[in-house]
Amino acid sequence: MDKNRTMKVLAIRSDKPEAELYIYEGKDRLAEVKWQAHRQLTETIHNRINEILDSSSISLKEVQGIICFKGPGSFTGLRIGLSVANALAYAQEVPIVARGGKDWLEQGINDLLGGKNDKIVTPQYGAPAKTTSPKK
Repeated sequence: MDKNRTMKVLAIRSDKPEAELYIYEGKDRLAEVKWQAHRQLTETIHNRINEILDSSSISLKEVQGIICFKGPGSFTGLRIGLSVANALAYAQEVPIVARGGKDWLEQGINDLLGGKNDKIVTPQYGAPAKTTSPKK
């Protein structure tokens, strides 16, 4: 059987107060979890990932690719979601892609199944950074 047809993929969207996780096998969606993460994203995302994997009867070691929503969106939410995704992809040695826009999931699935790997994903905030100058 074609490996890409059965590729197990974790998808993460963290750019807004309602965070989203998805599990795909090839182009088939196996599970979806949405929750009001707000300011608790760092406290909840790892448990939610474990929950969606458990509900799909998939272990983290079976995940063969990761897709992220790259923005635009919340500065903190994107940083948290993409940091988690980058860490998981690196630790599991699996490909990772980040896509934006309303078709981010479809684009990401097609890119992963097509063999793409961004290796490290970075956010697109949709506005220039607002930084302050050091006081000294």
